[in-house]
Amino acid sequence: MDATTMPSTVLLLDTVSAEFTEVTFRAGDSFEWQPSESTIVYDPEDPHFEPRLLHEIGHSLLKHRSYDRDIDLIAMERDAWQTARLDLAQRFGVNVPGDIIHHDMDSYRDWLHARSTCPHCSSNGIQIKKREYKCVTCLQTWRVNEARSCSLRRYRLT
Repeated sequence: MDATTMPSTVLLLDTVSAEFTEVTFRAGDSFEWQPSESTIVYDPEDPHFEPRLLHEIGHSLLKHRSYDRDIDLIAMERDAWQTARLDLAQRFGVNVPGDIIHHDMDSYRDWLHARSTCPHCSSNGIQIKKREYKCVTCLQTWRVNEARSCSLRRYRLT
């Protein structure tokens, strides 16, 4: 444990890693559920470590693997937060503040809005395929990159 790691953080991590033995917990620069490896990456220096760790455990418990529609990711995020707040928080004695949930959910809503904004006329489009959108105003279609943790790119198709 380094000087920046809080004792309660270490205690929670020890407790959940002993209980969820099918999941690997690995320190990193952010929080992320990696379903192909059954791994939760966590940021031990995050000031909201405990609720965000429970959120990632929620993804694991709900068996979140992948999604085809971007709106499905929003639903998965909501469900993981609900599991963290309603099921895991009391079980592990962790407070999951509503403002953390709202902040994190807003970041995904902003992500979805940016992806669905037409690069030609700035209207909102609809998703027609995985990573492909079409504008209902000007009929422009575009493809987007994965862009959950990198800069969004939109590529015009028509």
